[in-house]
Amino acid sequence: MSLDADMIFDRRRLKRALTFWRLVALAAFAGLVVAAAGRFGGADFITRDHVARITIDGIIFDDDERSRAIKDLAARDDVKAVVVRVDSPGGTFVGGEALFTALRRVADKKPTVAVMGGTATSAGYMVAIAADHVVARRGTLTGSIGVILQTADVTQLLDKLGIKPEVFKSGPMKAQPNPFERLSDPAREATQDMLMELYGQFVDMVADRRKMPRDKVVALADGRVYSGLTAKNNGLVDAIGDEDQALDWLASAHGVARDLPLRDLKLTDEPLPWRDALTSQLQKALFSERLRLDGVFSLWHPSL
Repeated sequence: MSLDADMIFDRRRLKRALTFWRLVALAAFAGLVVAAAGRFGGADFITRDHVARITIDGIIFDDDERSRAIKDLAARDDVKAVVVRVDSPGGTFVGGEALFTALRRVADKKPTVAVMGGTATSAGYMVAIAADHVVARRGTLTGSIGVILQTADVTQLLDKLGIKPEVFKSGPMKAQPNPFERLSDPAREATQDMLMELYGQFVDMVADRRKMPRDKVVALADGRVYSGLTAKNNGLVDAIGDEDQALDWLASAHGVARDLPLRDLKLTDEPLPWRDALTSQLQKALFSERLRLDGVFSLWHPSL
């Protein structure tokens, strides 16, 4: 039985609509795949085993998105190992601690190796020792195990200018140290105690991860920096080399295939101008910028 013209028209319109929505669904699925692949720097990461590479550079701050992305690697079957590239003078203590914790969670599941660049000091060193094996260049600057909190006393300058700041607070230890007040002895002692507590935590991390007696770590942890070669001789790093040596170690110690591709962990394509600007300013004028930032730093810098 032949169909009339209206039924034929309706069928064709329905068929076109179904085709359109199928194409939309396919495009949406493809977009999700591309977006997920972009996070790991490769469109075929879903179907291909690989070694994930994490780059930690510049000033280290606490970054929840980065920590979550790193922790997620632990559950990925296609990630066979992790390489952590560190080129950083350090940053906030909490930023280093957060990265250390995230990397340890991954290292509990995946072989993890750190590769130091030109600088891996303070919180940068804290990040590196989260790995199971640490590789440095001979000329890498590393170590600087310790913490710092800087302030300034501008009260004498204000006196000369005829300015008398008035500070209202709930107790004598509130907002200490404070540039607008002379630091009292109790406040100085409390601040130093807090810093020594964090320093002790850092020392404990090094002693545990490097399998060294704590008194030996304390002797090394006076804030000085070491070359990569001296750090190796002192047990602070495991080997001298570069990324090739790190991949060789993964192959020999854990049987990770040497020909597996490296995939960079890419967190986001969105620019972060505020972070770029802050990092730039920190790098240009570390002393003055640290006076403007709250928090304790584990950061190395040359004398200014």
